[in-house]
Amino acid sequence: MIHNRSELAASVAHEVALDCIEAAVATAAPEGATRAAVNRDGKTLTVGETTYYLDNYTDVVIVGGGKAADGVTRALESVLGDTLNGGHIVVKQATDTETVQRSVGDHPLPSNRNVVATTDILETVDEADAETLILFVLTGGASALLSAPAGDLTLDDLQTTTDRLLNGGVPIEEINAVRKHLSDLKGGQIARRAAPATVAGVLISDVVGNDLSTIGSGPSVPDETTYEDALGVFERYDLSPPSAVHDHLEAGQDGRLSETPFPDDSVFDRVTNHLIGDNATALDAAAAVAREAGYEPLVLTSRLRGEPREVAKPLVAIAEETTATGTPVEPPAVLLAGGETTVTVTADGGQGGPNQEFVLSSALAHDGDAVIAAVDTDGEDGSSNVAGAIADGAVIGDRERARDALLANDAGSYLSEIEATVETGPTGTNVNDVAVLVVPDPSE
Repeated sequence: MIHNRSELAASVAHEVALDCIEAAVATAAPEGATRAAVNRDGKTLTVGETTYYLDNYTDVVIVGGGKAADGVTRALESVLGDTLNGGHIVVKQATDTETVQRSVGDHPLPSNRNVVATTDILETVDEADAETLILFVLTGGASALLSAPAGDLTLDDLQTTTDRLLNGGVPIEEINAVRKHLSDLKGGQIARRAAPATVAGVLISDVVGNDLSTIGSGPSVPDETTYEDALGVFERYDLSPPSAVHDHLEAGQDGRLSETPFPDDSVFDRVTNHLIGDNATALDAAAAVAREAGYEPLVLTSRLRGEPREVAKPLVAIAEETTATGTPVEPPAVLLAGGETTVTVTADGGQGGPNQEFVLSSALAHDGDAVIAAVDTDGEDGSSNVAGAIADGAVIGDRERARDALLANDAGSYLSEIEATVETGPTGTNVNDVAVLVVPDPSE
C-alpha cells in the first residue's frame, strides 16, 4: 500500500508506524465496511438495523458520490444483484461498477464534469416515486464531487468560493454550511427532491465527530444552518465571497429564497441514514497492530482539529511524558490520534498539506526518540499527491530551513527533500487523518 515503504523504514519504530498506517487505511476500505453493514436474505434487505422489503419497490437505484463511493457501490451491487435497476455515482478515480453508471469528477474544487454528472443524478432522483428505493451513497469528497449550483450561481462562483474557504482556515462544518446554501442538493435537498421515495443513506464519515449533516454537506440529512449562518462564516473569517454568492445568500437571509429543510420537515419521513465507517474504525485497527507488535497502544482522540503545526505540539508533549514518566502509558507505546486539521494558507507557492505540516512541526518540537507519522487516509494530503509524512527529530538537519518551510506553508518541499513523505496513491477510502507516535522503550 505504501509505495515507498522500503525507503521510509529506517528503524523498528518506523516499521511499526508504517504498519499502523497501513492497517488503518485497509480497515476503513469501503467494500468491507459496506458488507459488514448491509446484507440481503431473499427479498429482505437490511442496512444497519433497518429492514427494507424489496417486494415493496418497483425500482431500486443507487446514487451518490465521494472518494469512496465506488467501493460502497460495488459492495451494494453484489448484495442486490438483479434487484438493482441502475443509478449513477460521481467519484474521483476511474473504477469499474457493474450496473450503476460511474462518472469521474474533480476534487477539491468542483468542475463542469461534476456538474454534468450531478445533473443526471438529480434527474434520477426527481423521477423517483413512492415505489422507489434510493440507496444514497455518500463519502468524503462528495461536497465537491456532487455539485449543482443553486439559482443563477455559476460553476465559477462555486469554485472561487470553495477556494477562498479552503485557504482561509475555515473548519469543514462552516465551509459546508456555506455549500449547503449554494446548492440544489446539499443540506437535505436530496431528501426534498426524492420524496415520496424511500431513501436509505449509506454514509462513511470524513468529519470530526461524525455529524451526518456535515458529511458531504448532508444531502439526505436535515439542515439546522441558515442563509444567515452562511453569510456569518465570511464575516467571521474576514473573507469576501463573489458578488453573486453574496447576493444569493442575502436573498435567502431576507426570505426571498426557501431555506434548506429543517429536522421537522416531512420530506424526511421516509429517509434513514446509516453510518457504516469512520475515523474510530481506522484508529482501532492501528491500535490492534501496535499491540501485536508488542507496543502498548493508546487512542488519544478521533477529534483532532485546528492548525496542524499547533495541534502537533501537545501530542509531542504527551510522547515525551510517556518516555519520562510512563504516563499516560508505559513505553514502548504507540499514541494514536485522528481527525481533521485545517491549514490557514498565508504564503503562496508552497507544497504540502496538513499532515505534512503536522509531522514537520512535531519533529521540530520533539525532544526525544519518538517516530511521528501522519496521513490522510484517502492518500492525498491537502492538494498534494502524497498521503502525509513520517519523521523523527534526528532527521531534521537544517532546523532553520525546516522552520522557514513550515512558516511558508511549504512543509511538503522540505519533507520531500529529506525523503520523509509517505506515498500511497489514491486509496479508495476517506475517513480523515490518522496520526501515529511511536515511543520506544527508553531502556533499549
